[in-house]
Amino acid sequence: MPHTDPIPSATAYPSTTVRPHPVMRTATLRRYLMCPPSHFDVTYSINPWMEPEKPVDADKALVQWENLRTLYRDLGHTVEEIEPIPGLPDMVFAANGATVVDGKVLGARFRHVERTAEGPAYLNWFKDHGYGDIHWPEHINEGEGDYLVVGRRLLAGTGFRTDARSHAEAQEYFGLPVTGLVLVNPKHYHLDTALAVLSDHEIMYYPAAFSPGSQKVLKEMFPDAIVATDEDAAVFGLNALSDGRHVLLPETATQLAADLRKRGFEPIGVDLTELLKAGGSVKCCTLELRES
Repeated sequence: MPHTDPIPSATAYPSTTVRPHPVMRTATLRRYLMCPPSHFDVTYSINPWMEPEKPVDADKALVQWENLRTLYRDLGHTVEEIEPIPGLPDMVFAANGATVVDGKVLGARFRHVERTAEGPAYLNWFKDHGYGDIHWPEHINEGEGDYLVVGRRLLAGTGFRTDARSHAEAQEYFGLPVTGLVLVNPKHYHLDTALAVLSDHEIMYYPAAFSPGSQKVLKEMFPDAIVATDEDAAVFGLNALSDGRHVLLPETATQLAADLRKRGFEPIGVDLTELLKAGGSVKCCTLELRES
């Protein structure tokens, strides 16, 4: 499995030291792809969050999603939209649709048959919007659900969805180092449910979601990372998105928000409780379009 060298700490201060001044944070304008939850529902169960017997308020889900889209635009980010397809209720989770780095698109190949058609649907969007370097994967990978970009490297999850063999495939395609991380908690079936990228060298994560070896790798690479509490992990607090200054995350993840403020970030609480019924929140709804 590909592996990378440790990433230096974000500051000169060890995590146990009180910092005299917070780091000054700068937001970078981003471009995102999102999918309206026009057909959102929970009609099957492919993760522990999905309970088809519980009702879903589709209108409320749409309003919550629109509020997230508005937040991005109010922060100056560009939001593109893909047309939702009937019969694909999880298509709203755009992060799973691909991984885009330097304008190159690694398509998604889903593990569960219920989501299989989403991969080609997202690739067609990229083809229709002028992306020329597109790779249809040989091995199963679920896009940015299990691939997170930190600076000029990728953290790659496996254990429940993405095939570990796809990590080498991604490294070869993007030409960037890839670090494989093993997930062991079914409630954190994708990497983006257990870890969030805050900057080119900072993350926050939930150690209990990872195997012992992966915990050691993360501690070695990110010794000054923010560590989530059980309570914040349980409300999907790590399914968050940062533009380098603002961090959008579930509003119930209060300790993470407090820790982010101490580091100089500006947390913004978001309510996506209807989408959480399918196991998704801020990051799940958002695919970053990284150009070259």
